[in-house]
Parts: sequence; structure tokens; C-alpha cells
Amino acid sequence: MHPFQTLSVPQGAVGIHWFGQNSFALKDAAGTIILADPYFPHGRPADRFIHAEPPLDESTLRVNYVFLTHNHRDHTCIESLLRIYAAFPDVRYFGPPESTDLMRANGIPANLLMTVIVGDKARLGSITLHAFWSKPPAGVPEEGIKPPDVRHLGYVVEIGGVRVYITGDLINTFAEHDELLSPIARLMPDIGLLTTHPTEGEFPFFAGSVKMAVKLGLKAAVPAHYACFVKRTYDPKEWAALFPSGGPKPITIPYNEAIIYRK
Repeated sequence: MHPFQTLSVPQGAVGIHWFGQNSFALKDAAGTIILADPYFPHGRPADRFIHAEPPLDESTLRVNYVFLTHNHRDHTCIESLLRIYAAFPDVRYFGPPESTDLMRANGIPANLLMTVIVGDKARLGSITLHAFWSKPPAGVPEEGIKPPDVRHLGYVVEIGGVRVYITGDLINTFAEHDELLSPIARLMPDIGLLTTHPTEGEFPFFAGSVKMAVKLGLKAAVPAHYACFVKRTYDPKEWAALFPSGGPKPITIPYNEAIIYRK
């Protein structure tokens, strides 16, 4: 059994486990567990992956729901999803059309799949899922940002009395677009799990990530999308150092470990 399964989460708090890259698990006091963007491939050549072993054996963590932000292999990993389905055949999956189409084509039953589009609000017992754009489908032509190849969503998850914002992969200039920020800010998320990178340019640079967290009024922010690929990692201390005094609290979750967050 995975340690997150037995983690005791008090009322009014959420357990957050980070598996590297953009893979997170959330847990409430009732024991409900959500996996976001599970990415645990077994083929891990040393010139590509930092860690020789996957961070999770899917059969050891009893999951209730899986949320997927978009259909790229490190966010909708079909081999991980099929192992989750084999271990726990009643798990329900939520994601954009390309992700649910891929799962359906690979034998995960349609009755377990819920296609999510921007503006959707799904109530799952005591948990609520809200969907937003992370990359506008038309791109941003005036900034040289082309339309993405698949739909990119972000989610605000209301769980355990906490609102957790999972960004997925954002456009680089997300912090400059009030039309993207405002619908999220209206929900007043408490903590954000933020994709960022210091140099790549597809995602917000560190300064843009911090600016977004401030504009959203987050109380805390966690960096994501690193500690997986050899050529796409970064030092989260450099990101954390940019947060203003009195602003959102930067929280770095150690690789493959969990925290309990209270707002």
C-alpha cells in the first residue's frame, strides 16, 4: 500500500502528493483520492529520465478519480491509465475530448469517462471540479503563439474545504491575459500547482509564474513540471526566491513526497 493511502488528512485540509512532472494526488479527510495527470512510464532510458524507476506502482494507490489536463504523453499517459484501470476498474476519468477519446480507443469503458470542456462544473460527492483554458484554442497570434495541437485545460478542485488550482501546461504569457485569469480568480483558489520553466518559453517563465500567482490572489503556490526529464528540469529554489514578501507562499514539495495543506 502506498504511504499516501494511509496519510491522515484533517478536516479543512487537503493532502497533496507530488510524483514529479505534473503528476499530483489530492486527498481529503474522507479518504477520497484524485490523481492529476498520472505519468509513470516503465521504459526510462537514463539519457531521458532523471529517475530510473517510476515514482508510483499504480496498483498500490487506491484512486477514486483521475483528472487529465491535455493529451500529451506526459499528461495523458495511456500505459499508466491502463494500469490504473486494471487495478481499480471503477475509477472515473475526466479530461478534454482528446484524452477521453484516447482512453476509449484503448479499452477503458465509456461509462467511466467524462469529457470536460471549459466552463464545466462537475460535482463528485463532496468534491467539485471547475474547468478553464490554460492555452486558448486560437493561440495568441499577436504574440506569435500558435494554436495548440490539443485542448489544454486547467482545473480548480474544491476538496476538503480547500480550492486547489491545477494549471496544466499554460501559455507563456498567461499572467498578461485577464480573460484567462479572471474566471479562475473569481473562485478564489487557495493554492496553485503551477507549471513553469526558466528558459523554455512554452510555459510561463519564473517571473510570469509568480505574477500569475499574485494576480490570482493565491495563498500558496507549488512549482511543477520538473524532476522528470533530464533536459527539462530546473531548480525550484530560483523560482521560490522571486515571490514578494507578503505574497503567495512558495511551497516546494520534495520529489515523490506529500504535504498537508491548510488554508
